[in-house]
Amino acid sequence: MKTWFACKVKYPKQDEQGRVKDVTEAYLADALSFTEAEAKIYEEMGMRVMGEFQVMSIAKSKIIDVFEYDDADVFYQAKVVYMVADADSGKEKKVTNLMLVGAHNVKEAYDRIHESLNNMLVTFTIPEIKESPILEIFHHLAEGEEKIPDNLVPVAEYQQEEEEVEPPRKMPVIEHPETAAPEAEEAEAPAVEEVEEPAAEEVEEPVAEAAEEDTEVKENEEV
Repeated sequence: MKTWFACKVKYPKQDEQGRVKDVTEAYLADALSFTEAEAKIYEEMGMRVMGEFQVMSIAKSKIIDVFEYDDADVFYQAKVVYMVADADSGKEKKVTNLMLVGAHNVKEAYDRIHESLNNMLVTFTIPEIKESPILEIFHHLAEGEEKIPDNLVPVAEYQQEEEEVEPPRKMPVIEHPETAAPEAEEAEAPAVEEVEEPAAEEVEEPVAEAAEEDTEVKENEEV
């Protein structure tokens, strides 16, 4: 079972009109000791408050369980009452527990408490539900465990989503040359006819004949 510590922190805060005044806010920390709870408060508030702040008090809370919901940032404190048999006397005794649940209103908090405790083996009642001053819950981290910001997705979940979206790849079929289809031979590129170029001597003969004719014409003109 977790041990919850109620912590109160005082710091200067700016309101909607731009005025700065000191406020005292309540937080709930899951820790193994007062020392750990204090260290957790200083660590968490150091990332949220710009400037100096003061831890006013740290005390063990009577809350035994917390039910958080992502769609609600307001916590309601519910008093849960049920009867159990005393192990020594055998008589029934009344047990009263305080629980915290995130909800938008009292009715939703009531329904969510019933939903969260539907596996209890005893009959219980909820005689009281009221809005809690707790603003945020700080959870205990095991040794070596890292806190992941709310706006980030763990790498393992991201890789799992990619594997689910990416379609399976088909392996290419490689045919052995001996088992290739006979049509492959017919698909070869068509042969290109080679055009024989005239020999160099055949090209030079007409030029020589033309030169002899020019010489004969010049001799006749001189005569």
